[in-house]
Amino acid sequence: MNIALWAVQIILGLMFLFAGSTKAFTYEKAKASMPWVQDSSKGLVVFIGLVEVLGAIGLILPYALGIAPILTPIAALGLGVIMILAAGFHIKRKENQAIGMNIILFVLALFVAIGRF
Repeated sequence: MNIALWAVQIILGLMFLFAGSTKAFTYEKAKASMPWVQDSSKGLVVFIGLVEVLGAIGLILPYALGIAPILTPIAALGLGVIMILAAGFHIKRKENQAIGMNIILFVLALFVAIGRF
């Protein structure tokens, strides 16, 4: 189970690190590749990106370093909440492909949260 949890943590961490850094640090690239970004304020997009980057770091480092490992499941829960909110946002915009990805990421984050608590 520990190997499965680590695999999911690394996959989620990389996905959120990549997506979050795109939103936070390369806004124009995010605007070109994600339709919802065009209809959202730059501040909101950068904030979401920074939170995703911090969540990605929280998925890996605390548990790997043994320093406050309780932060890993808390980060997973936080990312899960973000995915629920994102799914609601994409439902409102009828962006079905994005909703599916939000649900998958939510389930994976929930798996990590439960497994690491």
